[in-house]
Amino acid sequence: MRPITPDDAGEVLTLQRAAFVQEAIIYGTPHMPPLTQTLEEISAELVENLGCVALRGPRIVGAVRAQQDGELLLIGRLAIAPDQQGGGIGTALLAAVEQRGKDAGATTAELFTGSLSEANLRLYEREGYVESERVPGDAGIEQVFLRKTLD
Repeated sequence: MRPITPDDAGEVLTLQRAAFVQEAIIYGTPHMPPLTQTLEEISAELVENLGCVALRGPRIVGAVRAQQDGELLLIGRLAIAPDQQGGGIGTALLAAVEQRGKDAGATTAELFTGSLSEANLRLYEREGYVESERVPGDAGIEQVFLRKTLD
């Protein structure tokens, strides 16, 4: 596990696209931001980012991004390589990014996922996140926002 950097952008893009294909199937659209985001957009996001990557040897097998907004840590784009899912990488990445946020002065973490993403919701709830808001979206699908106090 290590901090994410702009040099990771190419590998993160590949990982993100592979990881979010299953989400695209669940939601019935390939036009999701994680799948349409460009290398340039990711590179720009990784400047001054509190995110982390998980490694197996030299390979990035997981990534998460985070930005701090005052005392709020905004977590996004948690992505695990499909062949590595279910092995605790997501849990470890969340813990690492939460610690980086705490070290930077954040007291609360927030993230969101779609209402059909049951595995994501289970992971976040298991890690202490509590639903704080649902925002209606297209076709009855909601964005579910969850928060956690960083102790």
